Amino acid sequence: MLKVKQLNFLVALGFIAIIGVFVMQVSLIKDAFAFEKKDFEQKIYFVLEDVLQKIHKTNNTEQPYTNQIQKVSDDYYIVNVNDVFDNQILEYYLTNEFEKVKLDLDYEYAIYDCSSDQMVYGNYISSKKNVKPCKDCFQKDENLIYYFGIRFPKLKWSVANSIHYYWIFAGILLLVLFIYVYSIYTLLQYQRLASLQKDFVNNMTHEFKTPLTSILIASKQMEQMKEEQKEKNQKYAQLIHQQAQKLNEHVEMILQVAQSEQQRKIIQKKPMDLVQLIHHVKEDIVSSLQKKAEINLQLPTKLMVQADEFHFYNVMYNLLDNALKYVAEPIKVEVEIVLKNHPTLLITDNGNGIEENEIPYIFDKFHRVQNEKTETIKGFGLGLFYVKKIVELHGWKIKAKNQANKGLQFEITIPKKDWIHHD
Repeated sequence: MLKVKQLNFLVALGFIAIIGVFVMQVSLIKDAFAFEKKDFEQKIYFVLEDVLQKIHKTNNTEQPYTNQIQKVSDDYYIVNVNDVFDNQILEYYLTNEFEKVKLDLDYEYAIYDCSSDQMVYGNYISSKKNVKPCKDCFQKDENLIYYFGIRFPKLKWSVANSIHYYWIFAGILLLVLFIYVYSIYTLLQYQRLASLQKDFVNNMTHEFKTPLTSILIASKQMEQMKEEQKEKNQKYAQLIHQQAQKLNEHVEMILQVAQSEQQRKIIQKKPMDLVQLIHHVKEDIVSSLQKKAEINLQLPTKLMVQADEFHFYNVMYNLLDNALKYVAEPIKVEVEIVLKNHPTLLITDNGNGIEENEIPYIFDKFHRVQNEKTETIKGFGLGLFYVKKIVELHGWKIKAKNQANKGLQFEITIPKKDWIHHD
């Protein structure tokens, strides 16, 4: 397997290479656009020159040698005919000359009228239907008398369309870049998951091995005891029971997580009193505590919701147990239900919170937040994963955030559809 530094180097090198190729492609598109634009402008200039010659030839007048074509902007030209001309003849010549150079461009023209001192709109020439002319887009030239203005409203689009192959190549490069980034992201996710699974196996081995060793030692001592040593026998029996119970809890957690990941419906919603359930969880937690802790409840008298009582009991137990395990003494946990548009359950501890960059991952399978208590408190990193899975299977939402001067807060939002009533 590649080392982390080697992998990071290859990822960075590949990313730089693709970005470099993409930048080159953008530069090529820019150059190609400029070249095509210049080619279009030259063809337009030649067409307008030919139209001038034909008008003067029709009028039997001599064409001036001065520059009669003025480029006002990229899409607008003024042509000084310097002689009387008819708009129908102008349109005929324009159409023929554009066809000759095979320049398929939308254009519209207007002719200056001396009597009204206004630009009189001529026509919009296009191969498409339902086009929108711009009759007010033509500006006068105070220094000219016999002239017309011509606009190319879709010139930039036509130029861009003429280099469509460059755009296709750029699109392919963007797709390659996206696939590359997504592949690297997936690879890093798998790498992180592999690391978490390794930690999980190590933790599971330790968690299973410790109670099993205790059970074996206790049972061996019991076998060697005499009849009169009943008091010690009872202590060893109690130890075996406790360790067996601990093993059973570990197995149950793993089975619950495995079951929650299966596609079949494991949630059976029924009307239940959420307040009563929270009180039960508090009683069970307090009875098993081996250190001082304060759990304050700010709850309504009664709150009936549609939920799976068994699984939501485990959710509340996990959240409170998590706070009590990782918060230093004196421990204080607040459980509050806020009733607004929908019930919101808040569980807040008085710890130091966790690093902000850890918050997006605390619900991930096998993930354990690294702090000074991680080494002393063993676990599989499945508790919060199970919590989020069950909450989502209910159709509810859960999120975690650091609270200023309070610690970490879990917020569970219960939708209106599962809210029956409250007292």
